[in-house]
Amino acid sequence: MLNQYPTLKHILGRAGWYFVTFLVAVTINFFLPRLGDANPVDTMMAKVSAGLDTASAKEKEESYLKEFGLVELDPSGHVQRDAQGKPVRTTLASQFANYVGMSLRGDLGSSILQHPKRVSEIIKAALPWTLALQLPTIVFGWLLGNVLGALAAYKRGVFDQLMYPMALLASAIPAFCFGILLVYVFGIRLEWFPAVGGYDDGLSPALSRQFIASASYYYVLPFLSVFLIVVGGQAIGMRSMCIYELGTDYVKYAKLLGVKESKILFYMFRNAMLPQLTGLALALGTMVGGALITEMIFSYPGLGMAVLTAIQGNDYPLITGCTLLVTVTVLIANFSVDILVGILDPRIRAAQRTGK
Repeated sequence: MLNQYPTLKHILGRAGWYFVTFLVAVTINFFLPRLGDANPVDTMMAKVSAGLDTASAKEKEESYLKEFGLVELDPSGHVQRDAQGKPVRTTLASQFANYVGMSLRGDLGSSILQHPKRVSEIIKAALPWTLALQLPTIVFGWLLGNVLGALAAYKRGVFDQLMYPMALLASAIPAFCFGILLVYVFGIRLEWFPAVGGYDDGLSPALSRQFIASASYYYVLPFLSVFLIVVGGQAIGMRSMCIYELGTDYVKYAKLLGVKESKILFYMFRNAMLPQLTGLALALGTMVGGALITEMIFSYPGLGMAVLTAIQGNDYPLITGCTLLVTVTVLIANFSVDILVGILDPRIRAAQRTGK
């Protein structure tokens, strides 16, 4: 029956592969940070054990181990201990089963370093900062870069001679080098903009004029450090694709038939855009965790800094919660563009109909 609906068959087939990929990615995301021998509960106890007697400290440690599912419990709910009196640690398989069950309920657990804060609360507080930094830079950089690249390929001449070297330079500079350069020149030497942070000290995030003005002022340098690199990379890619399309047989044949130039340019631009759409989907899918370097350089309070702090402190729940979010967004973005390209590209539609 599905053979009568090739597009639906294609979508279901791709969805199956993406689901398998999701299961593999989730498994890796869970087990990878837990391969070390470090016990993050020791970090928590180092902060709270001061002033506690031995019995209280032991009780506190057991409560942490039970909360994070790191120890085996007896039928009465108490921590099991070995012959030496040490808590019996749960296996990674048992922790994984508990993690899957909690995730299906929408519970990402509590952060270890920021206990008793919930992981969902930390992500909710950090995610808007990352999206505010990444989304405009990716979307506007993608649009401007593609327009500049297409114009350079079509007009050539002086415009291409000026645009191409500038775009090549912008795309070749590593993001961390460019960010450090902006901090040094505009933040330290000229003091035009703040070098680090997301807003003035003493302010709390709120929808007030004072806070928005402060956050916008701190936003300039992180935005430029990502935006200019995105524009350069997209312009280079679009220019190359348009030059290739202008030299294809269908363009030459259309010119011989006297097809309007605007129509030829429309088809050329549409075909050249297909690979760029894939790049856009990848960028959008990874934007929730892709600003790590920028946020480190500018001490920007986004998700990247939250992940870095969690990795440094072996905060397993926060690491797996953030990586799960990144995994889901990447897969959704790739699946969406996979289906979109299949609908827009006539070559793929023809292959779906023939079953090849």
